[in-house]
Amino acid sequence: MTADGVNLSTEPTVLSVQVGAIAPLGPDGVPSGFIKRPVDGPIRVGALNLEGDKQADLRVHGGPDKAVYAYAASRYPEWLSDFPEHRERFVYGAFGENLTIGGMSEANIFAGDVHAIGSARLQVCQPRQPCFKFALRFDDNRMPRVMVKSGRSGWYYRVLEEGVLKAGDAVQLVDRPHPDLPFERLVEIVNRGQASAEERAIIAGSSGVARWLRVAAASRRAPFL
Repeated sequence: MTADGVNLSTEPTVLSVQVGAIAPLGPDGVPSGFIKRPVDGPIRVGALNLEGDKQADLRVHGGPDKAVYAYAASRYPEWLSDFPEHRERFVYGAFGENLTIGGMSEANIFAGDVHAIGSARLQVCQPRQPCFKFALRFDDNRMPRVMVKSGRSGWYYRVLEEGVLKAGDAVQLVDRPHPDLPFERLVEIVNRGQASAEERAIIAGSSGVARWLRVAAASRRAPFL
């Protein structure tokens, strides 16, 4: 598949791998690892990131529950339709993702899914919540709001087993511990709240979900009220 949405495979596959160093972003030069560059060949997956990938503000970025960020290639043509003026920027890695994945999206995964990619084992644990750096990347303050409204969040992986992966690797489902928690619904809850009591209980008891989400659900704190 290419960034204009031409699908070359229906099997879930890593189409592109990106990492980024900390560099100035936007007119004020805010330090950020948002801008990613493609990686040729295999790359090591550590407990906290891909080798060479950096985060500037560790208060809100990085950590075990945000070790690797994945984004669906199928979302690119949707963004292009919404923002044709940004056509030149819609190349794989544009959303700050480490892995651009074809044949998979928020609509067909579940929270806690474990994926084998290369020799690594990664677990889907939370959606991305866009910050102001997303707007800086495109010089467009509308972009974060559209990501939230559309649900085109992408997903963060935690690393269960370190290993090596590369573009072209299959994304294989090896475990689905929470079939009662569709990821698309988790995105809606994180973005808009209004989880039911049953949903709060499911999230609180879902070991595959990011820790802050489990704690928030158990204590009935926002975003679940």
